[in-house]
Amino acid sequence: MWSRVGIVFMRLMAVLPLSWVRGLGVVLGWVLYALAVPRRRVVAVNLRLCFPQATAAQRRAWGRQAFVHFAQSWLDRGWLWHAPREVLARRIQLVGAWQEFEGDTPTIIFSPHFFGLEAGGMALSMNVNRVFTSIFTPQPSPEVDAWMKAGRSRFGEVTMLNRSHGVKPIISNLRQGGALYLLPDMNFGPEESIFVPFYGHLAATVPSLSRFARLGRAKVVPVVSRLTPTGYQVEVMPAWTDFPSDDVEADTALMNQRLQGWIDTMPDQYYWVHKRFKTRPPGEPPVY
Repeated sequence: MWSRVGIVFMRLMAVLPLSWVRGLGVVLGWVLYALAVPRRRVVAVNLRLCFPQATAAQRRAWGRQAFVHFAQSWLDRGWLWHAPREVLARRIQLVGAWQEFEGDTPTIIFSPHFFGLEAGGMALSMNVNRVFTSIFTPQPSPEVDAWMKAGRSRFGEVTMLNRSHGVKPIISNLRQGGALYLLPDMNFGPEESIFVPFYGHLAATVPSLSRFARLGRAKVVPVVSRLTPTGYQVEVMPAWTDFPSDDVEADTALMNQRLQGWIDTMPDQYYWVHKRFKTRPPGEPPVY
């Protein structure tokens, strides 16, 4: 029942002015920051490890704002997944190297975990005439699972691939000229990861960007999404010309290095609520 109530609430977000939705997100973010103490500590540890040169006051400000952006981006899914197309067209600005999606060259869209990533996927499916695929993890609630898949595939031709189905359908779609929306910058445990630097610390990182690009004979096009007062700006960047190489570890380290450059421009919009350093190199103590 609560799943249905939550979905009805999110549908309501689609008819409210954006200023109201964002204002509610500010209040919800403050409440979460005050009550979600364990997750607040995760954010604080991540920011301390990645920005030791920043003052404690600056890191606290980034942490509070990260909770606000988290809440705002979650509530924004209401209008992203339910508002009329013309509303989304007004609120999402797609800029950058559009020409990268012309033709049928296999393409991997590297979309890091900034809070605006849902808007990034929506902007591409609305404006780019390509067959998109995305990898998802099923939700415990069937109602929520169906709602999320329907929202993410409401425009264009989008195929949602279950993570448990393995690599074969992913590579098959790429080799047929598809575009894969990939979010590989998280810690999925030691079985799926290798250790490469991230802000000067060895971080368990999924090497799927390099491996999928090589197996799918695909180019990599970064897409970085940013919350703005009027909605989102989604920037399509030129394809990487030096990727992939024959060295998966070097490729994955390069991915993290370039990701750091984008995070530095908006530290409060990255997904610091994730335990990025939970998996530790052998012999290293836990940090959380």
